[in-house]
Amino acid sequence: MSNLAENLKDPNYTPGITKLVPLGIQHVMAMFIANVTPAIIIAGAAGFGFGSDAGAKGFPDMTYMIQMSMLFAGIATLFQTIGMGPVGARLPIVQGTSFAFVPIMIPIVAGQGTAALPALFTAVFVGGLFHTCIGFFIGRIRFALPPLVTGLVVLMIGLALVKVGIQYAAGGVPLIGKPEYGSLAKWAPALVVIFVTLGVKFYARGTLSIAAVLIGLIAGYLFALIMPGGLTVAGIASQWDRAATFARPEFSPYGWDFSTAAIGGIIGMCLMAIVSAVETVGDVSGITKGGAQREATDKEIRGATFADGLGTAVSGLFGGLPNTSFSQNVGLIALTGVMSRHVVTVGGLFLILCGLVPKVGAIIRTIPIEVLGGGVIVMFGMVVAAGVSILSDVKWNRRNMVIFAISLSIGLGLQLEPGALQHVPTLLKNLLTTGLLPAALLAIFLNLILPAELAGEATEEVSGGMAGHDDD
Repeated sequence: MSNLAENLKDPNYTPGITKLVPLGIQHVMAMFIANVTPAIIIAGAAGFGFGSDAGAKGFPDMTYMIQMSMLFAGIATLFQTIGMGPVGARLPIVQGTSFAFVPIMIPIVAGQGTAALPALFTAVFVGGLFHTCIGFFIGRIRFALPPLVTGLVVLMIGLALVKVGIQYAAGGVPLIGKPEYGSLAKWAPALVVIFVTLGVKFYARGTLSIAAVLIGLIAGYLFALIMPGGLTVAGIASQWDRAATFARPEFSPYGWDFSTAAIGGIIGMCLMAIVSAVETVGDVSGITKGGAQREATDKEIRGATFADGLGTAVSGLFGGLPNTSFSQNVGLIALTGVMSRHVVTVGGLFLILCGLVPKVGAIIRTIPIEVLGGGVIVMFGMVVAAGVSILSDVKWNRRNMVIFAISLSIGLGLQLEPGALQHVPTLLKNLLTTGLLPAALLAIFLNLILPAELAGEATEEVSGGMAGHDDD
């Protein structure tokens, strides 16, 4: 029994085929919908999602972007589990399309259609190269990114996205201002997704509980299918018939652009790459602690960061979005106790297979936007909760409260009221109104320059300090 326990903690251990395949697919189930959702959001923001005719005009459409999300999540996962020289942690790390970059990408493409895509994917590619370079010095910048900073960043990612979930659940951005927007008919499928997800998550066990969001989306999809005037079997069949059975990715499907918009996107991607790299450090540490009860080595952290950046750069070359390690799969490893990287390799191969079969992406594209809204409300809320969880490790003295308060107020305020920056150059305005970047940079800057103790305050927590004396 002890030998088995030791084997399970070994990344190079290979379980039997009866465990290898189910555990690998389980990892895919835990991240599948979250992986393809950013592609749907970006395509919708650009204006060529949900019923557009971009594909008919010769441009790769939403189905293609979904396909690339699956394909390059699988390829980037193999970078991590199998590795190539210094690239890859050789740990069970699942890579997927990152939500962190969504607030950066939306301003680049918003309402621009396919014309904005060359700038977007140029930024993705260059940002990926920059992310790869971070691997050479990741260990030297960790001191500047304590839980106060990383927790705030994750919190801001979630807060930047929750509005999108509500808009989708109410009928989607194109319907805003129209009578049907926010009607019970629009909200009903989203509510089905939310309640089924909650029920399965808390009353089921094992694989069912892990795949609760996926099961909720399936329930919402079936509900939308029986509702009059919505999703139809004929419409699903049409999408299935139009999609190819097998298709290779296209190299540089949108071309390249180094315009002002692209440069702004490149700057944003590079800044977010720093945050993403730090998140990956946390994920690697979580895997080694949760699965093997040890600290991550410098080699593992460096290799994971290289794989993160390389996965993003390669994805951008073929019209895919930025990749990062998926935190939900870190929890899955702690739950199963299986550290085998070969289990995750099987999951990566399954994602690659899905990415090479456009019919999979075509079916995902038929998911009504209201159904997707129910799913992303849950997922984006969990991103916020993850940020709060990281912040729970912070010692909440008055210094840290001041840093958090100023960073959150300015970041969230600029996001909610972009008009306050109407006189700022467009490039700078696009970066600042994401909210995420100003909040992160302010938190890092203040954390570095403010003294560890404010005047008259020792290192006690706020509650202790308030009990001992009155504030001025």
